[in-house]
Amino acid sequence: MKTKVTELLGIRYPIIQGGMQWVGTAELASAVSNAGGLGILTALTQPTPDDLRREIERCRTMTDKPFGVNLTILPAITPPPYAEYMRAIIESGIKIVETAGNSPKNFIGEFKQHGIKVVHKCTSVRHALSAERYGVDIVSIDGFECAGHPGEDDVPNMILIPAAVAALKIPVVASGGIGDGRGMAAAFALGAQGINMGTRFMCTKEAPVHDNVKQALVQATERDTNLMFRTMHNTARVFKNAISEEVVAMEKRGAKFEEVRHLVAGARGKVALKNGDVNDGVVSAGMVIGLIHDVPSCAELIDRIVSECRQHLGAATAMVAV
Repeated sequence: MKTKVTELLGIRYPIIQGGMQWVGTAELASAVSNAGGLGILTALTQPTPDDLRREIERCRTMTDKPFGVNLTILPAITPPPYAEYMRAIIESGIKIVETAGNSPKNFIGEFKQHGIKVVHKCTSVRHALSAERYGVDIVSIDGFECAGHPGEDDVPNMILIPAAVAALKIPVVASGGIGDGRGMAAAFALGAQGINMGTRFMCTKEAPVHDNVKQALVQATERDTNLMFRTMHNTARVFKNAISEEVVAMEKRGAKFEEVRHLVAGARGKVALKNGDVNDGVVSAGMVIGLIHDVPSCAELIDRIVSECRQHLGAATAMVAV
């Protein structure tokens, strides 16, 4: 496939693996890249910038294809050493970075000075326009269906993608709610130049996630997610399990973040993903779980999606042929 995204990133197919905390490791990123997509390592999954350097080198032993690094910028009382992570990315020779969370404006300049392409993930057209002004190369637009933080506007991708495409001059990647070739075809029809998938790549053989968790997502429906932190204006879409149900119930009773902190701690979620106790930690997941029915390899998944996309675009074209 040839789109502006494949040309900018030097990849075979315009399919990007989203940066996922605890999941974006060398095993998954290299498998996605080897299959023709763009694998993404998650910087903050690594405890220190030096650990990130080692993970980048490890990934290079597993693929000779392009891969990137996600740097998610979040508000925190004691923030991670973002500047040091940025330095590790630059000094390791990475040429593609996905930024997310808060505005990347303080990072873009230095990334661009070192010839790094920046893909910024955002949840609204107004934030996408700001990112474009700051100099990002591609915007990954995240609809309300997505896993993780969908923002507070609650706009789904059927509206958000074409609105972003109409407003921006740079390429748009569709993110959230995409898990098969039909979704990719729809994204192209709406004007996107590529797709970003997180939850779907969690349910692959190479994802560093316990099979119990993968099977729970496979068996789930599109109704099996929860929106936490709505009352705190920091909405997060996660898998509907005992933990997220308890958090939502506590919020309805007026609980503040400090009262639920022990339930939603990242370390607890990391253990759940590793040990397979799906009810013992927060598991990020999008509504696309309703479209996930198996656990293929990344190569099998990408080949299938590309084939399905071409079939559905062809069928749609045939319906309007005159």
